[in-house]
Amino acid sequence: MPRATNSPASRKRHKKVLKYAKGYFGNKSKLFRYAKDAVQHAWQYAYIDRKKKKANFRGLWIVRLNAACRANGISYSRFIEGLHAANIQLDRKVLSDLAIRDEVAFNGIVKQVQDALKTKAAAAAKA
Repeated sequence: MPRATNSPASRKRHKKVLKYAKGYFGNKSKLFRYAKDAVQHAWQYAYIDRKKKKANFRGLWIVRLNAACRANGISYSRFIEGLHAANIQLDRKVLSDLAIRDEVAFNGIVKQVQDALKTKAAAAAKA
């Protein structure tokens, strides 16, 4: 009995992988064996970097907040402590956006934070 290769389906799979590998350097865009490895590697990087992207943005927001806080005479860590003390439930993304786009509102939040820190320190001194 002759060997069945299912050639149309195999060719379709190979063409699909080679289409994804278009633009890769050398054999990685021409030969299926190398293109398959390169595409799988690229997909792994894409998956990992979708997760890293979230951490990178959080880091950016923290850097922006730190700069804005120091311009108002308070460190980032004290600012975050004060936010919890003042029970202000804004995340770093929103706070960073406020610091850039609406300086007056951000200055108001910093003022509330500083007042909450003073109240917290006074309560701790009493106890």
